[in-house]
Amino acid sequence: MPSTSPRHRRFALPLAAAALLVPAATACSSGGTGGSGASGGDQRLKVALAFPPAQAMSPYGDDAVTLSRLAVVEGLTGLDKNGDAKPALATAWKRDGDLAWEFTLRKAAFQDGTQVDAAAVVRSLAAAQNASPKPRVLSDTTLTATARGADTVRVTTKAADPLLPQRLANPSLAVLSAAAYKDNGNGKVDPAGHATGPFTLAKVNGAVSATLERHDTYWGTKAKAPGIDVKFVADGTARANALRTKGVDIAEYVPISQAALLGDNLVHEFPTARTSGLSLNTERGVFADPTMRAAAREAIDSKALATGVYEGRADTAQGLLGPGVPWAADLRTAPTGRAKAATPADVAKTKEIVLATYTNRPELPEAATVVQQQLEKRGFTVKQVVRDYAQMEADALGGKFDAFLQARNTLLDTADPLSYLASDFTCDGSFNISQLCAKPVDTAVAKAASLADTAARHRAEMTAEAAILGADALVPLVHERFIQGYDDARVEGVALDPMERTLITADTHIG
Repeated sequence: MPSTSPRHRRFALPLAAAALLVPAATACSSGGTGGSGASGGDQRLKVALAFPPAQAMSPYGDDAVTLSRLAVVEGLTGLDKNGDAKPALATAWKRDGDLAWEFTLRKAAFQDGTQVDAAAVVRSLAAAQNASPKPRVLSDTTLTATARGADTVRVTTKAADPLLPQRLANPSLAVLSAAAYKDNGNGKVDPAGHATGPFTLAKVNGAVSATLERHDTYWGTKAKAPGIDVKFVADGTARANALRTKGVDIAEYVPISQAALLGDNLVHEFPTARTSGLSLNTERGVFADPTMRAAAREAIDSKALATGVYEGRADTAQGLLGPGVPWAADLRTAPTGRAKAATPADVAKTKEIVLATYTNRPELPEAATVVQQQLEKRGFTVKQVVRDYAQMEADALGGKFDAFLQARNTLLDTADPLSYLASDFTCDGSFNISQLCAKPVDTAVAKAASLADTAARHRAEMTAEAAILGADALVPLVHERFIQGYDDARVEGVALDPMERTLITADTHIG
């Protein structure tokens, strides 16, 4: 989750949350909603999620990803395995000039029984556009939706947006019924019972648990499982233990340290779009000197990190975009404009550098220690700062650290690296921890943003990657793999999604 980015601000539960995961029988009941006693008995899915709701399941924050991973919400489009837009609530779309697209809607019903129509889509997109804070997917664009009859929606943007179909697949732009927006006194949007996915969110018990029921009038293939009982458990060891003892059927994000203990039948590993990298401050301090950034890059041993810290469950760094972005390797070109590295003697004369990372991902502090050792071997003097991410984001964005180690989802928001490249490495980027401002990068990113042709856009993005790597603004460390836990002899249809948006689908069930 989210994951999708270190900006996913999640609040960890106490370790005592492990007690929530003792195996329990799920009784049958004639009721359609409720707790673990809801209908479906042993065929109900028991799922342990790593991140509790942070915004009461609002679709405009990180909880939107949770709703997507539980197959509750849908937008006009979805994404295929290559990150291209595919039909969801819209069956087809076409571009009309540079600034407008028209979407044709399918016949579908919301979970509260009302019908999906153009007015509902317009209302949902307008609510997302006017939300405060605005969903991250809309941070660099403005959408205006209008109805063209009952089953056609026209969406216009202030600037050309060739990625609009992919953007509309973002869970924060889910289409909800009118009842989701009724004023409940706190200004919140309520997706429970008002979305369109194969499962209905029936109940949320704070940061502890949630209950979902099958949406029996779903427009697509009816869900095979009658419902889902979710526990939110931040401690990875507790999730792994619950899976081992059959307290849950599915445990997301199994820690690397637990993978070998679980065994191959419970561990499912797959490449992701997440790259762990070392952002170097290009604006001030020791790394304002490109020769020092080059020396830091030469000091890093990616293979040692992949085999040591990640126990072989990560891929050595190839660039900004790893195996989770399958087209990148064939289009990659050599870094451009790299400086010659400073000598060890010159490095030894520099001031102490501050290397920072965060505790929210358990491998990062250990990786930071190894990186510190590698930099010190080169001659740098290093001080490490490790805190919860929420406590250090402002300092990182403000350029307070010389080096910042983070895990970053490179297909954030639009399933295309364009938004990642623009936010992290352009002069006006909103998440530019490296403080980079380089004309070749801005030019390549701007060119990519103007290209509707996917292949041409990807080539421009790789030109930007070559310039970013040439500037040593970020030193890639490893490309992470995700580990999802479930018994493949018993549970079928779990989605292994490099983009982190999908976990449960209509096909997920107890075999």
